[in-house]
Formats: sequence, structure tokens, C-alpha cells
Amino acid sequence: MLSKLLAILLSSLFLFFNTSNGAVPGTYNVVDLGARPNGKTDSSKAFLSAWGLACGSTTPATIYVPPGKFLVKQVSFEGPCKNRAIGFKLDGTLLAPSDYNVIGNSGYWIYFQRVNGVSIRGGLLDGQGTPLWSCKNSGKKSCPGGATTLGFSNSNNIAITGLTSLNSQLFHIVFNGCQNVKLQAVKVLASGNSPNTDGVHVQFSSGVTILNSKISTGDDCVSVGPGTTDLWIENVLCGPGHGIR
Repeated sequence: MLSKLLAILLSSLFLFFNTSNGAVPGTYNVVDLGARPNGKTDSSKAFLSAWGLACGSTTPATIYVPPGKFLVKQVSFEGPCKNRAIGFKLDGTLLAPSDYNVIGNSGYWIYFQRVNGVSIRGGLLDGQGTPLWSCKNSGKKSCPGGATTLGFSNSNNIAITGLTSLNSQLFHIVFNGCQNVKLQAVKVLASGNSPNTDGVHVQFSSGVTILNSKISTGDDCVSVGPGTTDLWIENVLCGPGHGIR
């Protein structure tokens, strides 16, 4: 009897410590896959490895980013996936390269394409766009176009909650050809002299809802492109910025 009780106790302790560290079934911690929270080591491969595991799973999966600063170069999360319930839980900060030439004219820093059922909760995305703004504002013709911080293309059922986008090089968040999107409690922060840094841009998309958010940037708070239908914006604090256009 005592041995059985001891076995139950040890099993309970094992389960407690593993779930406390985020090691629960279906959770992929980017640090376990090689990411380093020092803000200097390129962690792109670890994020892509986590995506590959989550995308290939047949059950709901979570990609966990613990506290710390993670340098991530341009990454593209491609679908379609077997899994239609992939969540990103961000307790840390993702940093774009400080040298804007690393991304250059590529268009996007973090890009999702042909995905279904992706959610992002919390975290901060730092595009480190200040040097590129200075280049553009100086009138130099050699400045690259820069990169949108977070982009979704041809994707459905997207939910973003509690995310902060800071100092994007170009647009902060873009939805192109997407259906059923919800942004809530999102913060977009950039100075008033940051060129072409629209907060949220929507085009060729429908069923997009933006709620309870703060957008402070140097260009449009929300820009509405062609082919947009069923767009709902409520309780959004805008400024500085050019409003909704």
C-alpha cells in the first residue's frame, strides 16, 4: 500500500513540475529548440522548427516564447498545416535585426501564408525601425523600402490579443486576402515622424474586427485597401497618426 502511495505521489510531482515549466503535451518551447533569449543570437531556426512541429501536429499546439529578448531574422511560417489550432504564447520580445539592410526590400519580417486557425497572445515585436526612418527622412535615395513587422496572406481564422508592435520599419500589421480576423487589446507604437508605418493595413479581406486597441504611429492608424468588406473598428485610440483612411 505504501509503495502505491509513493508511486502516486512521485507521478503527481512529475506532472506538476513539467506543467509548471510549460512542458505540457502539444507545447513547443523555442528555447528547448535552440533559441537564446540574449537579444544577440539568431533564433530564427528555432522558431521555424517549432512551427514545423506545430504545423505537422494533428492536435492543437502551442508555440511558447518565454521571457527574454530573441533576435529573429526574416521568418516565413508557411501552410497549409494539418493543424488548424496553433497558438503563439509570447512572454518575451522578438527583435528584428538592428541593421535594416539585413531584411532590406524583402517586404515582411514575420510572415504567415496560407494558414488557418492561428492565434497570437501577448508579447512584443520590436522592428527596430528607427535607423531606417532616419535614412528615409534624410532624403537619401539609397534607403531600402523596409519590412512590415507582421503579415498574413491568404489566411483564415486569425486571432491576435494583447500584442505590442514597436517601431516597425514599414507597416506594423498587414492582412492580405484573409477571412475572419480579430485583433483585440493590440498596441502599435512608433513616433510621429516614422514614414509609411501604418498601424493596421487591410486589403482583399473580409470579416476583420479591430477592438479596444491603441495605435500611435507616423502614418494611418488603420488603412483600408481595395477588396475589403465587413470591416468593424470599435474603441480604437488613434494618435499620432492620420486616422482611418
